[in-house]
Amino acid sequence: MPDLDQSQLRRACDRVASGYDTADFLCAEVRARLFERLELVTLQPKSILDLGSGTGAATDHLQRLYPDTLVVALDRSETMLASTARRGETGLCAAGERLPLADASVDIVVSNLMLPACDHPAAVFAEVRRVLKAPGLFLFSTLGPDSMKEMRRAWARVDKYPHVHDHDDMHIIGDMLVHAGFREPVMDVEMLTIQYGDIATQVRDLRSMAASNFARRRVRGLTTPRRWQQVSLELEKDRNENGKLPVTVELITGQAWTGAPDIGVRLENGEARFPISRLT
Repeated sequence: MPDLDQSQLRRACDRVASGYDTADFLCAEVRARLFERLELVTLQPKSILDLGSGTGAATDHLQRLYPDTLVVALDRSETMLASTARRGETGLCAAGERLPLADASVDIVVSNLMLPACDHPAAVFAEVRRVLKAPGLFLFSTLGPDSMKEMRRAWARVDKYPHVHDHDDMHIIGDMLVHAGFREPVMDVEMLTIQYGDIATQVRDLRSMAASNFARRRVRGLTTPRRWQQVSLELEKDRNENGKLPVTVELITGQAWTGAPDIGVRLENGEARFPISRLT
């Protein structure tokens, strides 16, 4: 379980909000994959929550996909939510662990890469379960423990302080979903690799996505040039045959239902599976 400086994290999100949509290519790619799954769901929602909405790119897409549905954006960063408000969409500033919504008030909750910034994902799952109707769908993406393993390994050879956030694996996430009261959780894991020509570009991208080190036990103050040179030398050892520096992203995608999940489509090994009765 991560132990993050949430105030520092929120301030970082505020700082990058103006350029977030053009900088966060990873969030955009994963969001597209989530919507591919959503297109297979036959549930016709009256209300949708975009949990951890950022600047509202997913909110906007959801509103176009379901024009007659109330789509609500929720994020901790008021600056991020300002973009949502400018488009005339509904936004709430709150934490995922305490949703300001009534019980059984939402049909679908979509959350794209918000969970890595949460200290207590189990509390988020409990809140999502509370606000979902039955049947209701929770569709989300998060990061697994092998994400940024190259950076983690490089820093581990330099000091013993945390520099890369910890993430739960899919089995722990699945157990938390069941404990929260969800039915039929389906988890998928995919390893993505981002390749960089140099370390400076990688660091710039991380900062532009507010993906810096916010661990409470992190080293305070600036990293000295000598220590950063040591880390850079360790990272250089990972250059591949194409001369690129790989960055691993362990992407976990999950979906879980409240009530009977008989109106949805189950995904297994990249294939859509549904009852034969759906063909009649």
